[in-house]
Amino acid sequence: MKKLVVLTGSGISSESGLKTFRDSGGLWENYDVMEVASPSGWERNRELVLSFYNERRAQLRNATPNEGHKGLVKLESHFDVHVITQNVDNLHERAGSSKVLHLHGILTSARSTGDPSLTYDIGFDPIKPGDTCEKGFQLRPDIVWFGEPVPAIEEAAAITATADIFVVIGTSLVVYPAAGLIDYVPQHAPIYLIDPNDVAVPIYRHITFIKEKAGRGVKVLTEKLLSGFVQT
Repeated sequence: MKKLVVLTGSGISSESGLKTFRDSGGLWENYDVMEVASPSGWERNRELVLSFYNERRAQLRNATPNEGHKGLVKLESHFDVHVITQNVDNLHERAGSSKVLHLHGILTSARSTGDPSLTYDIGFDPIKPGDTCEKGFQLRPDIVWFGEPVPAIEEAAAITATADIFVVIGTSLVVYPAAGLIDYVPQHAPIYLIDPNDVAVPIYRHITFIKEKAGRGVKVLTEKLLSGFVQT
């Protein structure tokens, strides 16, 4: 069974009604992203940051996986599918994907501000000022903010380096270090990119473009992969 590695970005979640700051010129749901997604923003106004992510969590509760998410699950019948996502929602898991790596954290988890190894599954519940870990430190969203290291990037690079097929869905390939994963794709592995918009890509690799939104694009991808890599 060939290893299919999929890097997903906001484009796959937007069809479920979830927005990102890139939809509106640096504003995320009318917030300055640096005020709600940076360590400095957290230090300036913790209540604002907590409120912002509580709103995102409540929004996520009512969102459902779309055909893009579901299509990747169906591909597990034919491929060893590994999803690496830049998204902080849990829609891949709720759709049924069995191998999901979150590069930038996940909304449904809280983390200790004093001991990053302490994380807690909170589902869709809010984090309030005064909510602490067992060591007494305030809890924060378990999200990688701008300016913070991306702990999962090494694991993501290792997964990508063993791909037989690599797919990019709904990401502009401008946010590093995630965008750099394409450099780890083996030379023999074909690369597919699903996005309705033009995406700047490295000129040293051949990439098959599928200019569709994620839901329709995954259907087109599935047809290509089943005809090209699966014996019937």
